[in-house]
Amino acid sequence: MPLAVDIGPLTKLEQNQAKLSTNLQASHRSGSSVWGLDVALGAGGMRRIAFAALILAPVWNFAAAADYRITQDYGGSIERYKAKYATIRDRGERVIIDGVCNSACTLVLGIVPRNRVCVTPRASLGFHMPYYDMAATDGVKIVSYVGTADFMSYYPEDLKDWLRRHGGLTADMKKIKNGPELWAIVDPCPEEF
Repeated sequence: MPLAVDIGPLTKLEQNQAKLSTNLQASHRSGSSVWGLDVALGAGGMRRIAFAALILAPVWNFAAAADYRITQDYGGSIERYKAKYATIRDRGERVIIDGVCNSACTLVLGIVPRNRVCVTPRASLGFHMPYYDMAATDGVKIVSYVGTADFMSYYPEDLKDWLRRHGGLTADMKKIKNGPELWAIVDPCPEEF
């Protein structure tokens, strides 16, 4: 009897490989056909298909990590953006900034690893001090110094340096459009240039 060892949770790839291997073994033991291919290909052909499937499993699993494209995002609730970008980070998705990314949208630069964020020629980033929901303040924009400190704690150093050089976060929007200034902070997407 094999010794059971707890090696912790399996990755998605390991789960897929284990399912495929178990299904093929069960089919072989029972003498049944897997998609009728064992009759057409013989036992050696089935082994080649099983081997190819195990080799291709990482490719199939990698395809699940999709791109998240930002085209017109003007910001919103800071907490919602933190949660959204943490989910994108944890899924291993790449983020393509392909248009406007303002306000809370820019938190992507501090939450998703920088090697998985890139900009297209259409990208622009906009920064301002966070403010309280104007519906709760009778339409008056009241900035939040606590929110500003929170934003800054997420931003990478090169972005913080750019903001300092441009007067820091203020109530007015500061924009970086596509070009060398933006590329110093976020890499351009290679397939877009």
